[in-house]
Amino acid sequence: QVQLVESGGGLVQAGGSLRLSCAASGRTFSSYTMGWFRQAPGKEREFVSAISWGGGGTYYADSVKGRCTISRDNAKNTVYLQMSSLKVEDTAVYYCAARYGPVRSQSPEYHYWGQGTQVTVSS
Repeated sequence: QVQLVESGGGLVQAGGSLRLSCAASGRTFSSYTMGWFRQAPGKEREFVSAISWGGGGTYYADSVKGRCTISRDNAKNTVYLQMSSLKVEDTAVYYCAARYGPVRSQSPEYHYWGQGTQVTVSS
């Protein structure tokens, strides 16, 4: 079992930056692939980024590539999403998720989810 708690969301102007954090509890955090997803009002949840259990593999949606960096600190049981050059269309609830296995970009492939953190980008 893994419990996930996101933090770091907030209100930011377009062009600004935010760093999201996801703290995990559980003994085997380092065994899990970690992902970030987001869901805007009226839209389906979409993949943002993922990182392999060892941190050697990182993956990004085309919509955020070049603007986001995912990282993890297995000693702190935490995964991060650094977002820069934020756009109004990045506004969404951002969710952290974990899966035991290779990186996947489909949300049903993830077994554990956090409650989400709101990111609002104003123009």
